[in-house]
Amino acid sequence: MANAETLTLADISKLVGGEVSGDVGKIVSGAAPFESAGPDDITFAGQAKFISRLEASSAGAVLVPTGVSCEGKNLVRVKNPRIAFIDVLLLFHPPSRLPKGIHPSAVIGNGFACGKEIAVGACAVVGRHVTVGDRVQIHPNAVIGDYVEVGDDVIIYPNVTILERCKIGNRVIIHAGAVIGSDGYGFESDGERYHKIPQVGIVQIDDDVEIGANNTIDRAAFEKTWIRSGVKTDNLVHIAHNVVVGENTAILGQVGISGSTTIGRNVVFAGQAGIGGHIAIGDRAIISARAGISQSVPDGAVLSGFPGIPHRLWLRVQRAVSKLPELFKQVGRLEKRMERIDPGGGPPDGLPDSTKDEG
Repeated sequence: MANAETLTLADISKLVGGEVSGDVGKIVSGAAPFESAGPDDITFAGQAKFISRLEASSAGAVLVPTGVSCEGKNLVRVKNPRIAFIDVLLLFHPPSRLPKGIHPSAVIGNGFACGKEIAVGACAVVGRHVTVGDRVQIHPNAVIGDYVEVGDDVIIYPNVTILERCKIGNRVIIHAGAVIGSDGYGFESDGERYHKIPQVGIVQIDDDVEIGANNTIDRAAFEKTWIRSGVKTDNLVHIAHNVVVGENTAILGQVGISGSTTIGRNVVFAGQAGIGGHIAIGDRAIISARAGISQSVPDGAVLSGFPGIPHRLWLRVQRAVSKLPELFKQVGRLEKRMERIDPGGGPPDGLPDSTKDEG
């Protein structure tokens, strides 16, 4: 295969398992969005609105779904153009890596055990009896506490803190500023002051998890806070002590999840959702942006608003809210008509006397 600076469509087709329609020897030197791709770029068209515009595209080649044709265009037909484009994009823009080895300014504790091809950046601090696997990258200023275990192919970005005894699986990415294993919020009041409850558990992060920048994931009071395989979190997410997050769940920015909540598989939390403690969120549930959830949620539910209600009902409520001023005026007009019909009778039981508010 050609190098990543120039690829032929034959190279790309082999990489993504696709079928070329057009010039298999066409050389592309970059990957770009559909709107801006030029004659030397490859792009993708996975949706009908882009497929309908293939003839007008200036791209040198386009990844398209199986069965799509366009006379005179260089196409690579694949099952999922968006996923295939990710593979191509990584060829042209491979992720940077730290230089292999341990920087002279890094501080390494006693009993450190590591696999092959590791990289530890400047001013990183690794505690006692830490174990890391193969090809691990620990970026500058990261802090790894005592007895932490880290798997293979893990990337720990600058200023990440992983505190004592926590466990990190394989192919995990932890972005800058995240704190793994801070104390959970555990206090007991005697009526005068709060007494701190020791947080003696750990955080366990399983394989293929990506943790966003400035996340805080608290250690358990006992046992473990558990982030299971395939979970992806956005920036500024807080996960409290003893939470269990199920496989392949997506947690968007500024979500807060309270302690001892159990989350199923393939759940989606949109931005700024707040989740109460000691509840269960079912598999494949979707929690909309800024929703507040205080009760357990069944499998497949889609909830919005505060308190969280079914999304379709929430949409109806929002439409009704916009009509409240006019409804209020209508009630006032009805009250005046009733007063003329039955002077001194007042509104029916349960209705406000809105005419007084109208002056």
